[in-house]
This record gives sequence, C-alpha cells and structure tokens, in this order.
Amino acid sequence: IIARLSNMGMSRWMTIAITYFVFVSIFFGVLVVLLPLVWQQLTNLFQELPTMLRKLQHVLLLLPQRSEIFTEQQIRDWMALASKELGSVGQYLLSFSIAQLPNVVGLIINIVLIPILVFFFLKDKEAILGWLASFLPNRRPLLSAVWGEMNVQVANYVRGKAVEIVIVGFVSYIAFVVIGLNYPALLALAVGLSVVIPYVGAAVVTLPVLLVGFIQWGWGGEFFTLFIVYSVIQALDGNVLVPLLFSEAVNMHPVAIIVAVLVFGGFWGIWGVFFAIPLATLVKAILYAWPRPKSRTEEVNSTDVLVGE
Repeated sequence: IIARLSNMGMSRWMTIAITYFVFVSIFFGVLVVLLPLVWQQLTNLFQELPTMLRKLQHVLLLLPQRSEIFTEQQIRDWMALASKELGSVGQYLLSFSIAQLPNVVGLIINIVLIPILVFFFLKDKEAILGWLASFLPNRRPLLSAVWGEMNVQVANYVRGKAVEIVIVGFVSYIAFVVIGLNYPALLALAVGLSVVIPYVGAAVVTLPVLLVGFIQWGWGGEFFTLFIVYSVIQALDGNVLVPLLFSEAVNMHPVAIIVAVLVFGGFWGIWGVFFAIPLATLVKAILYAWPRPKSRTEEVNSTDVLVGE
C-alpha cells in the first residue's frame, strides 16, 4: 500500500502516516465494537452455565426412553461427574487468572509498544534492512531471490488468512443470528479464529457450537438446522474458499496446497498443518530461485545471438 501511494507521487512520510492511521483506526474500531459484545456474551455464558447444565441433564434423561443403551443412573453419574469437573475448572480458571496478572500487564505494554515499533519500522525500513544486509556476503543472488519471493508470498498468505477469518466469522455470525442461536458473536468469533489452524481448529470449535445448540433446543428441528448450516459453512470454507483464496494469494494450485497440508502435517503434526502453506511457499521460492542449467535450445539461441553480434 505504501509503495502504491508513493508511486502516485505522495511523500513517504505522508503515505506511512495515512496507512498507519487507517489500520490503527480499523483495528481499535473493531476492538471497541466487538470486544464489549463478546465480553458480555461470555459473562452471560458463565452466569447461565448452571441452568444450561440442568437443561442438558433434562434432555439427556430422555435418552433411556428412546434407547436401551443408556440408563437413567448412567446419565445421572455422568452429570455428577461433569458438575464436579466444572467446579474444578472454575477454581483452576480463578487461580490461573490471578497468576496471569503479570502477563496481562505485559500484554497491555505490548499492545502499546508494538504499534510504535511498526511505525518506526515502516519509517526506517530501508535503513534497517540495509543494516541487516551488511552482515551478509555482497554476492547473494539465491538468498536475494528467495527473500524477494518469500516477502511477497508470506504477505499474500497473511492477507489471505485475514480475509478468510473475516469471511468465515461474518458468515457464521449472520447464520447464528438468523437461526436464533445463543451467544452468536462469541461463537462466530471462535469459528472465525479456528481457521488459523486448518482442520484441527474447526474440529475443536464444532463441539461448543453444537453443544450450545443442543442445550438450547434439544433434539429439535432447530438443532438439526444449526448442524446443517454449520456443516455447509465448514465445507464451503475448506473445499471452496481456502483453495480459491490461497491459490490466488500465494499463487499456488489448490492441489499443491492440499498436498502441502498432508505432507507437512504428516511430518510435524498440528504445527505442520499450521505452517503448511508458508513452508510450501518457501519450497516454491527456493525451487524458482535455484539456478537451472541451460537447455540445448537456450544454448543455441545464445550462440546465435553472439554470432550475430
């Protein structure tokens, strides 16, 4: 953005100031609007948790009437165990929150300092990169080519992932509101952020979404509507949005993206899945920048040019 504005004739100081102001305003604007709503719904969730457990127990106690696999005593034992575990989780969260107060202070400091750091990096980018380059050899064609390719591809990947989070979160919020699901902003935020870790994030977030719907409606038509709508959102995200968005963002074929997820996920598990696309862009950048031997046709053409001269 800064480079494009500079090419339009604006000074670098002006382009940096405009870009920085716009992004900081959008970030804090979304934070001011979204954070109170999510916090309110999270507070309501904790306040209504005992009532939700009682509703869940009432719904589960109907299972023995529909199937002989479960007994009423088994359901009561499970609910007693769940209540006990929930109490221990509450105590853990309380002790954890108190112990994490220093980290919260550190997070607040980082929120203040990181925008300042980003501003000075944008302002003195060329000087900083030049200082870092002074420690490298003067002739570094392969490294320069890989760095240039990675700089573009990783930036495209980050932008693509941000767009995916916004699209999935927004569509989920609209769907949850239309269906009438409780805590739509909180659950939509979780669904949107779950795309950061492909497949695994969606699997983890599915449980609370369906659990809230089950407690709210039971085995009713609304619950199955939620299940179908949520499944469609996940299917469209994984099979349509991700291949299309990232094949354009990182200039890779959808098949290459899927293979990268499978290969790096097989090597390094969850972290391999998380970093699959950046690692694939690194491999692609190295392959494209690697010196290739001239083909016979290129050698003949080069000879003809020299002879012609």
